Amino acid sequence: MSSASAVDGSPARAAGGSSARAAAGEPVLREVADGVFAYVQPDGGWCVNNAGLVVSGGVSALVDTTATEARTRRLREQVLARGHGAPAMLVNTHSHGDHTFGNYLFPEATVYAHTEARREMEQAGLHMTQLWPEVVWGDIEVALPQVTYQDRMTLHVGGLAVELLHPGPAHTVNDTVVWVPERRTLFTGDVVMSGVTPFCPLGSVSGSLKAIERLRGLEPLVVVTGHGPVAGPEVLDVAEDYLRWVQELARQGLAAGLAPKDAAREADLGAFAELLEPARLIPNLHRAYAEERDAAHGEALDVGAMIREMGAVFQEMVAYNGGPLACHA
Repeated sequence: MSSASAVDGSPARAAGGSSARAAAGEPVLREVADGVFAYVQPDGGWCVNNAGLVVSGGVSALVDTTATEARTRRLREQVLARGHGAPAMLVNTHSHGDHTFGNYLFPEATVYAHTEARREMEQAGLHMTQLWPEVVWGDIEVALPQVTYQDRMTLHVGGLAVELLHPGPAHTVNDTVVWVPERRTLFTGDVVMSGVTPFCPLGSVSGSLKAIERLRGLEPLVVVTGHGPVAGPEVLDVAEDYLRWVQELARQGLAAGLAPKDAAREADLGAFAELLEPARLIPNLHRAYAEERDAAHGEALDVGAMIREMGAVFQEMVAYNGGPLACHA
């Protein structure tokens, strides 16, 4: 399946759709707390994700890699330029290829992830590349995590404790958030995004809300999200407001007998129109509808079924977007 082909007769959408955007800016690795760095890739749209680095006592741990060979080689150059050597540890915040396809370019690192993240990575392989065949992915390969956990794990990076927490089903069923308590810095992966529409059809809307409440309880000062600019704790509020709005749209849509794609077309995005990738409203509504119907959610997913289902939903997103879902990876 490919989101690169537009659906005939698609109406144009308002500004904010990814088809109207161009890639902007250069990725930068910058220190956001003592020994904690954020690698931010503008503009944060499809497959243009963030990563992070934690350094202490001459030891370093990387949080996520990037989608393509070229992008990950650039990340590696910036990490090594800090003078701390190659990371000994690498944490994948979830299974998706934009966060994991570069694992193989850090052979010195032991890769950590949630148990379900490893399972999904193994089953999905390089499938993400089929969604955007025009992207120059490079000579990428899947390098699976070597150490997995279920609920929580603590890594000791020099003198810093780095906590890996599984918040339950949220963006996916295999998310990890990375919390550096001594630096009050939180890496959320895609559980929360900054200036970018949340995306949880493969996880849970209600689970995302529970996860956000848990993250708020950590009382972070710096929040490095999976996509978009570095933020403070206020980014949690934006995500919560959006997801509660999605739940209300789902209730109204079900009561009116509307399909998710039709409920999305009738919705006024309001303040959320400023978020990148507004077409994600459709898959988010698919998940919210399922949860309103009391369908089971949050269990381990059949990756083959997930891929088939998302193919149809991607085409609905293309129609809503008025053209292809552009990926600037």
